[in-house]
Order: sequence, then C-alpha cells, then structure tokens
Amino acid sequence: MAGGSTKVVLAALGANLGIAIAKFGGAFFTGSAAMLSEGVHSLVDTGNQALLLLGMKRSRKPADARHPFGYSREIYFWSFVVAVLLFTAGGIVAIYEGVHKLAAPHPVENPLVNYIILGAAILLEGGSFAVALREFRTVAIGTSWWRAISDAKDPVLFTVLFEDTAALLGLVVALAGLVAAEVLEMPMLDGVASIVIGAILVIAAVLLARETKGLLIGEGALPETVAGIEAILRAGAGVEGVRDIKSIHLGPHDVVVTAAVDFVDSDSAGDVERSIAAMGAAVRAALPDVTQIFIAPTAFGK
Repeated sequence: MAGGSTKVVLAALGANLGIAIAKFGGAFFTGSAAMLSEGVHSLVDTGNQALLLLGMKRSRKPADARHPFGYSREIYFWSFVVAVLLFTAGGIVAIYEGVHKLAAPHPVENPLVNYIILGAAILLEGGSFAVALREFRTVAIGTSWWRAISDAKDPVLFTVLFEDTAALLGLVVALAGLVAAEVLEMPMLDGVASIVIGAILVIAAVLLARETKGLLIGEGALPETVAGIEAILRAGAGVEGVRDIKSIHLGPHDVVVTAAVDFVDSDSAGDVERSIAAMGAAVRAALPDVTQIFIAPTAFGK
C-alpha cells in the first residue's frame, strides 16, 4: 500500500500545483475573492502533498540509538501538520478574504476567465479524487467509509481523500458564487462563497486532525489482527495460556506487540526459548505489519 499512497500523493500534488497557478492568474485578472481563496486553498494543498511526501520518506529511516523503534511515526506527525495548515493557511485565509469582500464588494471582471479556470480545475481535481478514491476503496472493502477511515492506520490515503473532497466542494461553491454574483448583480455573493469555502476547509481540517491525533498518540492493532496473534501464540509448543496481548502502531505498517505466555512447567528453558522463537517467526510470517513481538514467559495463577 505504500506504493499506492505515493501514487495518490503525486497525483494530488501535480493537480493542485497546476490548479493553483491557474486560480491565482484568474484572481489577478478578475478580482474575485472566491477565486483568490481557491488559489490559496490549492497552494496550501500543494504544500501539504510535499509535506506528506517528506513524512513518508522520513518514516522509512532505519532505527538508531536515539530512536530504537525507528521513525515510522514521522508520517503521523506530518499528517497532523497538514491538518493544521489546512485549518490556518486554508480555512482562515479564505474566511478573511470573504469578510474583506463583504466589507467592500466590487463586481468581478471578466467572469468568463474564472468559469473556464474553475471548469478545468474541477476536471483536474476530479482526476486526483478518482485516484485517491480507488486506492481508498482497497482498504474499505466490506465496511462503511467512516469506519474504514477510523480504522485506517495509513493517514496518507484519507488525508488526500479529505483534501480532494474539500477541494471539489470548494470549486463548486466558488463557481456557484461567481455565477450568482453575476446573474443577480450582487458582488457580495462572491465574498459569501469565499466564506463558505473557508468553512468547508475548517471542517475538513478538524476531521482530519481528529483522526490523525489518535494515530499520533498511539493506536493498537485492529481486533482481528490481535485475534490472529493470539491464535498463533496459543498454538505454540508447550503453551498453556496467553494473556495481556498489547499492541501499538508506530507507523502504518509497523506494529509492536507484547504478550504474556504461560508454558507447561515441564518444559526446559531451552524448550521455551525455541517455542518463543517459532511463535515470533509465525506471527511475522502471517502478519507482516507486526515488525516486533516480545513474548514474556509468565506463570499464571491457577
């Protein structure tokens, strides 16, 4: 899925960069607040994709003495930064531009330019959204979308999906605002559209921050993953009982597991060591995302 995540981010980055340039050009020639807000939005999204790529690259750094469990959580940190930027540099700026336009409304010049740019932007953003949606569907099979987002351990896919959804909604609002401002001869509607765009970005940022926060502070593996681990451990040689299985995602594909295992009293220390090694190998073979497993031989009270 890492390759799929990279493809999604690159598709979004290319689309947003081209769209941002076009929108700023349209805002310069027409004086549209909604178009300027959309330009800022696309520029922020472009920067966000770059930050996600940075996080993905840094998360693959090997473990060292200072970070013995590796750098996998880098992707969670940078995804949270993306949410903050989407809220501040995207949502707040768009709302400010809208309020400024309401305070001093003026007609949009050459609105046809904006219509052409917004139409092209919708096509480009729609292509990026289609790529993100196709990749996300591979992890949302057999469950609701919101449940899939809540359970997802790779923030890249749902971050881009959130951004692209907000972008498409913003484009539709910007287009509707410009058309209404021209047809009804009410320039203030351009400012209203900018405020609505800002509200959409703020909502998307809050939802994204909420989902990313859980990953950043530490989420356990999915219940079915824990159940699979327990089944493998219980089938281990000389195992009488398994308790206290704990897991944590350090990254999308980097899970650390600890477990207390009770062995039959007649097993020698060597038997226990060989059983632990075999169980660890079996867990990693069946569940590649489990990169480290620590099994503690423990005598359970009878």
